[in-house]
Amino acid sequence: MDRSHATRRFGRVVWLGIGANMVLSFWGLLHPESLLATVGLEPATPTVWPRFASLLLILLSLFYVPAARDPVGNRLSALLTVGARAAGVVFFGLQGGPYVLFGLYDLTFGLPQAVLLARVLRPRAIAAAAATDSGVSWPA
Repeated sequence: MDRSHATRRFGRVVWLGIGANMVLSFWGLLHPESLLATVGLEPATPTVWPRFASLLLILLSLFYVPAARDPVGNRLSALLTVGARAAGVVFFGLQGGPYVLFGLYDLTFGLPQAVLLARVLRPRAIAAAAATDSGVSWPA
């Protein structure tokens, strides 16, 4: 898979994750009791906390947008996008019980993002792109 193909696929997976986060977030924001019941969690009292967590997920997802648009130009954002997914996997995995579902949710997007980002940012691909962009021929 060449770098431009991996870049497009990375962007698509990130956008898909953003969309999925928005669905989950708006569900949690508007109907937290229903979301908690669906994933097998006890009701939260007051519901302000699951709603706030949903709001934070919306805000976090907005920070993924620069990575989805240009992971090379926004390398730090792309790395943090993958890192945030990995942090979710670890955090919810350590919580155990029904919380593991949230970790698997992050793993679903984080693993392909990590693999694709590695292909996008590998040093040889970056050097080749720089050589092409500058008109200078660098040895491979």
